[in-house]
Amino acid sequence: MEASSAVGRRKFLPSRNKGAMHLLLSLGVFWLLPLALALEEDSPLGCVPRKTVPHHKVNARVFHEKGVFNYSTMLLREDLALLMLGAREAVYALDLNDISKKLASVKWGVTQQQKAECENKGKDPERECKNYIRTLHKMEDNRMYVCGTNAFDPECDYMSYADGKLTLENKGEDGKGKCPFDPFQRYASIMVDNDLYSATSINFLGSEPILTRSSPVSIRTEFKTSWLNEPSFVSMAQMPESEENEEGDDDKVYLFFSERAVESDCLNKLVVSRVARVCKGDLGGQRTLQKKWTSFLKARIDCPVLESQLPYVIQDTYLWCDPQRPWKNCLFYAIFTPQSHTSDLSAVCAYRVSDISREFAEGKYKTPVTVETSFVKWVMYSGDVPSPRPGACINNEARKAGITQTLDLPDQTLQFIKDRPLMDQAIQPIGEKPVLVRRGATFTRIVVNQMQAADGEKYHVMFIGTEEGTMLKAANYDGEMFIIEETQLFQTPEPIKILKFSNVTGQLYAGSHHGAAQIPLANCERSSSCMDCVLTRDPYCGWDRAVGKCVALSNSQRELIQSVKEGDASLCPDADPVKPMNRSIWPGGNQKLSCSSPSNLAKTLWERDHHPLTPSAHFQILQDGLLILNASDSDGGRYRCLSVERSKTEDYTTTVAEYQLTVGPAGSGKGGHTLFPQAQTDGPSVAGLQAVVGLLVVSLLVLLAWNFYKGHLPLPCKCGKKSSKQAQEAHEDGVVNSTVQHQEAQRPAVAEEKPLVLGIDNGSSHNNHTRGEAVCGAVGEGSDAPSVNLPTLQYIDDESEI
Repeated sequence: MEASSAVGRRKFLPSRNKGAMHLLLSLGVFWLLPLALALEEDSPLGCVPRKTVPHHKVNARVFHEKGVFNYSTMLLREDLALLMLGAREAVYALDLNDISKKLASVKWGVTQQQKAECENKGKDPERECKNYIRTLHKMEDNRMYVCGTNAFDPECDYMSYADGKLTLENKGEDGKGKCPFDPFQRYASIMVDNDLYSATSINFLGSEPILTRSSPVSIRTEFKTSWLNEPSFVSMAQMPESEENEEGDDDKVYLFFSERAVESDCLNKLVVSRVARVCKGDLGGQRTLQKKWTSFLKARIDCPVLESQLPYVIQDTYLWCDPQRPWKNCLFYAIFTPQSHTSDLSAVCAYRVSDISREFAEGKYKTPVTVETSFVKWVMYSGDVPSPRPGACINNEARKAGITQTLDLPDQTLQFIKDRPLMDQAIQPIGEKPVLVRRGATFTRIVVNQMQAADGEKYHVMFIGTEEGTMLKAANYDGEMFIIEETQLFQTPEPIKILKFSNVTGQLYAGSHHGAAQIPLANCERSSSCMDCVLTRDPYCGWDRAVGKCVALSNSQRELIQSVKEGDASLCPDADPVKPMNRSIWPGGNQKLSCSSPSNLAKTLWERDHHPLTPSAHFQILQDGLLILNASDSDGGRYRCLSVERSKTEDYTTTVAEYQLTVGPAGSGKGGHTLFPQAQTDGPSVAGLQAVVGLLVVSLLVLLAWNFYKGHLPLPCKCGKKSSKQAQEAHEDGVVNSTVQHQEAQRPAVAEEKPLVLGIDNGSSHNNHTRGEAVCGAVGEGSDAPSVNLPTLQYIDDESEI
């Protein structure tokens, strides 16, 4: 309304005032532009991981089997020291301590008839008409309940592990309502006291979503859009709310999902995030809501991100509880992603279980109101609320009124909850803001672990999987978002589909399309110095002076140097001096001095003979070193590479590399690292080369003309020209490939110090691919006319080639 009013007022402004306003707006843009750029640079939304660990340095234990895909279902059997891994048409029992060791497996495929029937229904026989294992739960008798999509005909079975063998009982229970038909449709399930709670679609088309409990009495949601409206299910969790409860309340099962908002006034499909809950003892109603939930309530759950206009959509949750404290202190951590393609932010928000429970127990309801005979608007219900409270579990107050089970609830209460399952107020996160917001790869899964640091405080460390197969390790220190590291779990950049944590082994387990990986919570050995160890600000790691190493706090009994909140490395002992490396170069040659920064948050500076080196055409400071072009006698001396990193306390400077460069004839350097003279860009050598090339071209033309005249070669026609062009392109491709291979061989391996590229990432942010494409584009351009490729002048990228 304000915007439209402003537009209306602007129509009546005199033209002179309009011109003045446009001038002021233009000046305002120029004044605000530097401020906006400064805010963008200092914005925490571009949170950079301090370290980036490539796949070959992760040292993960990996499992995959040839021909088997979609490792997306996991069950931790810590009682058997097993990781049960469900994939496409297979279930594996892996060693929990080393998942690369397969202890047992069982195949569960589909028959040719099932595959044919699935194909006849219009599904892809090789992609969809398989049996994807989607449900895997432990039962009280130590057996496991497993369900698969079974070529769009869900089926469940019982499975046991004994004497090193995994066995299916082949009971073939109907899986409708327990497991999705579509292997790629989101679903959620949980086993509570041998009762399976599942949220999925009950029909082949996926158009009838339900939240159901399969036993002892089958209970489900209503087929009404006010209950579930095109939902995408995320996760489920049980809360033991009956423990030490003065009101005699029941345990709850929580469901997180997103759906199209029925309360939205927008014409388009606005998607919102929801949390719903049902009571464990719900048996349905006697007349109204027969075999339907009488306790189903849902509320909107928000995660406010600064620049978002549309609400962010929930993707995964993790329930964290302190075993020494009551359930009210439990937290739900949830990851959110945008529902539009205009943003590349992902966020993590944390919610108190007590806040969610209070909204359902005391909050107002929304009610539908018909407007203009056709449009339904949802508003806050302000009328009388029947007793017992609609949606509430059976508690002491209800029992006093003679209501001992949901079958005794009056129809007035049941009809109210049937029409109004939606709460009015949205659930807000702790602090009403995210604990982490980051640009880049979309978040997919989250696990949270608590660690007591050397300062005695306990910190929640988040492990977040992304669509690019990386895992972020992050924390929030008093409102400061800090990403400790980002590791590439899988060699192929593919989404992490599941993430689990074992308290017994202290290991993380991740699953993707092509395999599963296992990594520890921390790898402190990556930090080789005290300063690097402290500036990492990892609660799991500290510097041990006695052994001179960065070690895990859990493995050391000594007092370690650690500063999680501040990153204060002033207590670190002086580092050992860096031993200079000898390098030598011919006059006029090029030389690269390598230097890889230990942190993505650090700036690299160069000194020559203890004086700062200014970048120029002669001295080019690269991301991983210093390039000296067309060296002269005055370029000799002592070169030092410094890494300067800013923490919350001060700037810390460390020497990364040091070189003694000698300019002289070949072999004069002690280390023998000499670059041979480069081709000059002017002088008689180039003129002579040009003359020789010109003579060769003339000779080639004369030879071709003589052969055409004698008839030894046919005259060029369209097809012949095409063949010639193809041959030329093949030749150029060969040149390109050899050039790229040569450059890749020369490029030094970048370890975990490779900085993370921020901003919108569409999967093309890898520098090696970008450079390769640039080379191909440059060489591939050409015409049909004969051309001569002169040898390009290249400096040697790595002195180890000499």
